[in-house]
Amino acid sequence: MDSRIGHDTDFYAWTQEQARLLREAATERSNSPIDWEHIAEELDIMGGQVKDAIRSHLATVIEHLLKMEHSRDPYPRRKWRFSATKARRHLQDKLEEYPSLQRWPAEILEKAWLDGRDDACQDDGIAIDVLPKECPYALEDLRNPDWWPMNRHGLEG
Repeated sequence: MDSRIGHDTDFYAWTQEQARLLREAATERSNSPIDWEHIAEELDIMGGQVKDAIRSHLATVIEHLLKMEHSRDPYPRRKWRFSATKARRHLQDKLEEYPSLQRWPAEILEKAWLDGRDDACQDDGIAIDVLPKECPYALEDLRNPDWWPMNRHGLEG
């Protein structure tokens, strides 16, 4: 990784590079009072929080698309559409802000699917056994602000 990655260019990549550089510096400056390893760990954690946010946004999109597709309840559909739209926008913003994480959604799609599927079954009368075991949505569709699944019960919107 290029050590010239800027904090403002790609924060995630910067945290990972700085953590690596700190660990290297720790081996060269063993008598320094700086707690190199813990500082490096904190940078790793900060970078991990960005990944967690991306996974959370993806899971929210999945949850609300599942509700739109499988729920018989016509009333909260507008709220689900709004929430999915907002989560898609935040997901896109994170991926634009952190270019080094462009492939991350594909890597965690299965885990985000499980989170979103579980959340969709919490309080909207959707039984988990009617949902697919694996994500039926293409990642491109999940990220596409104009794509919406058809409701299985003939509801609009």
